[in-house]
Amino acid sequence: MAAQTQWMTTEYPEVVFENTNVGRLKKEIWDASGEEIDRILQDYGIPADSELGKPGCYIQNTPRVRVIEKRRKNDVVLVPIGCTENHGMHANSGLDTFMVTQICEGVRRYTAKQGREVVLAFPPLNYGGHPYHHIGMPGTVIMPEEVVRDTVIYTLLGLWDDGFRKIILLNNHGHLWMLESAVQEFFKRFELPALVTTVEWHRAVREFFYPTPRDQSMTTHFVHADEAETSVALLLFKEMIDMGVVVDAQSTNYTLGAHYDTSVDSFRRPQGWAQGQGHNAIERFGTPEAVVGYPSRGTAKKAKRPIAAVLKYLTLMIDEILEAYPVGQVPPIEKFTFRSREEIAACLKEPMSEGWKSVHELHKIGVF
Repeated sequence: MAAQTQWMTTEYPEVVFENTNVGRLKKEIWDASGEEIDRILQDYGIPADSELGKPGCYIQNTPRVRVIEKRRKNDVVLVPIGCTENHGMHANSGLDTFMVTQICEGVRRYTAKQGREVVLAFPPLNYGGHPYHHIGMPGTVIMPEEVVRDTVIYTLLGLWDDGFRKIILLNNHGHLWMLESAVQEFFKRFELPALVTTVEWHRAVREFFYPTPRDQSMTTHFVHADEAETSVALLLFKEMIDMGVVVDAQSTNYTLGAHYDTSVDSFRRPQGWAQGQGHNAIERFGTPEAVVGYPSRGTAKKAKRPIAAVLKYLTLMIDEILEAYPVGQVPPIEKFTFRSREEIAACLKEPMSEGWKSVHELHKIGVF
């Protein structure tokens, strides 16, 4: 009986949801009417102009006194992770960055209306790391892996030192293994009690990118600069997209094509796309259009349900983090670090309050 109730099925065999709070949320979005999806997007203020330069929306464009006030109500911080990458002649090279900033901004607006505004940090990676097959593409700026990793590590450290010990890295780009490495290395180097996670947003709601006969569904699987990404861009920042020059293109697998999955692991294949090289030509020669798929099929309407899903998912995650660790609390020190409570106690005080110490005053421990 338990096995039968663990999964919630749909009319499409490839789309199932686990019978958990996350799965039930996604199933609710899957079954929602178009009008209900529009109401969700309206609740989050989607679409909207970018708020990167709007005062009060990010740590870096907000008076410090207001940042502290926000943190005392909600000490979760969203950190959008993007890149600069060629996405075809029709799209902007900052597409990955603007996708995640626009999503984060929607969550900020929604939580602000509830009186518990989540804090946003500027993207630490406007130029990201890249897989090998992106080399040599004009418009794609590739940072070395160690630069990406250390940038993220020391961003985490600075945020932790400022009282943000619950950090969500919201990623939209193909350098996930670098971010995962950064999270692991952050904990190894500093052994600080914190909750840090990387969320690959499109993978978190992959079900909503599966092509189905449903109205306003994608017709192809998510790959790169394709129908899916173009649809999201048209919903979130349509002025940055020029559909008048859009072209479609397909990559060629030379070998082992059925072994490697696509961007959101749609096919449940044995290997993720980043686990190998040599089975596809590099982009410069295989798909010089910088497109893999059919961006010409992109429409803003096709992106509404996936964006509604990720907005609700992130809100749920924030709620559950704060339920487990209310504002000002961190994971149990004795269970998550070899540092003693006595050593770490001063660092956990309100920054700049009496008796507070910066992490830079701690002794290094361990082999790192």
